[in-house]
Amino acid sequence: MQLIDNYNFAGKKAIVRVDFNVPLDKDTLAVTDDTRIRGALPTIQKILKDGGSAVLMSHLGRPKEGPEDKFSLKHVVPSLSELLGKEVKFVDDCIGDKVLKAKASLKPGEVLVLENLRFYKAENKDKEAMPEFAKQLAEGCDVYVNDAFGTAHRSHASTAVIAQFMEYKMAGYLLEKEIKFLGDTVANPEKPFVAIVGGAKVSGKLEVLTSFIEKVDSILIGGGMAYTFLKALGHEIGNSLVEEELIDTAKEILANAEKKGVNFMLPVDNLAADKFDNDADIQLVGLDIPSDRMALDIGPETIKLYAEEIAKAKTVVWNGPMGCFEMPNFSKGTFGVCKAVADSTAISIIGGGDSVAAVNQSGLADKMSHISTGGGASLEFLEGKVLPGIAAVRD
Repeated sequence: MQLIDNYNFAGKKAIVRVDFNVPLDKDTLAVTDDTRIRGALPTIQKILKDGGSAVLMSHLGRPKEGPEDKFSLKHVVPSLSELLGKEVKFVDDCIGDKVLKAKASLKPGEVLVLENLRFYKAENKDKEAMPEFAKQLAEGCDVYVNDAFGTAHRSHASTAVIAQFMEYKMAGYLLEKEIKFLGDTVANPEKPFVAIVGGAKVSGKLEVLTSFIEKVDSILIGGGMAYTFLKALGHEIGNSLVEEELIDTAKEILANAEKKGVNFMLPVDNLAADKFDNDADIQLVGLDIPSDRMALDIGPETIKLYAEEIAKAKTVVWNGPMGCFEMPNFSKGTFGVCKAVADSTAISIIGGGDSVAAVNQSGLADKMSHISTGGGASLEFLEGKVLPGIAAVRD
């Protein structure tokens, strides 16, 4: 794979797939969280410093039928201009004569933002129209850079198909970092290797669990998915979340973990509530949940045992919360595990989604080795799948 550091962008126009799918204030339409924009800065700055120009393309939101002002990327331009410390140009389309003229007029050191890619169905829905759309996106540019890991698991015009029309293609710094941590580190981890897997359902994590059992020394389970496993072991789970149809699958996973010598850890105590509410009556119980209660978080003894296991690790991957951390009374498990990972000397990889939200809320983000920018993309990468957006720049 061509590395961005090994390419000189002097005099070149780079078309860069960024992930500017950022939250906007519903009234002012100003950017309310610029994390993803800041994530793209090193790649943009490398292009400009070399003496090249950058044409940036992204999607924003889920427009249904063509252009909608609330999903226009013009709302992102002020934040990007401020962060780059220079004026950023914008064109209200992403293909066509107007865009070609804007690209042609771009001077070295300048940045142009194209309009929302998903205003065209050919970006992600109309597969027959994708090649022509991708070809038009590539027109007027010399090199393609993919720096949008969050969409790398999608075979869309701007993430995979466009690479067919470019002689030079490469990963940006952000994508390169994701490949290094989620790919290389997980493929060749320092041992002991501990995986922390949480979230609501076993069904959403089946493949990642199967993948981890082949690689890790320990798996720590939390969240709603824990109760499908506990029921598979014959425990009472009350009104806790359960996937009845996956009881046999859970038994197979537990048997496979035992066969492989993986320490598969489940909660030994739980916070059981009489209703799904922050102000619910809460009872600390052991492995069995009373029939009129639901478990919404792991208990203090489980936090202690998980922290002890994390402390032994040299590599930790975490995907999914330990309980309903959005409600303060059920956040101790998730934040307790978060502190344990932060205190650990291990390489720590936070694999997207709610885990990232929890780490950011905890104020411990700077203690983690790597926080993934992709939700579904990070999960699929951890499962060992080939992501189209990465394959396209590796070819």
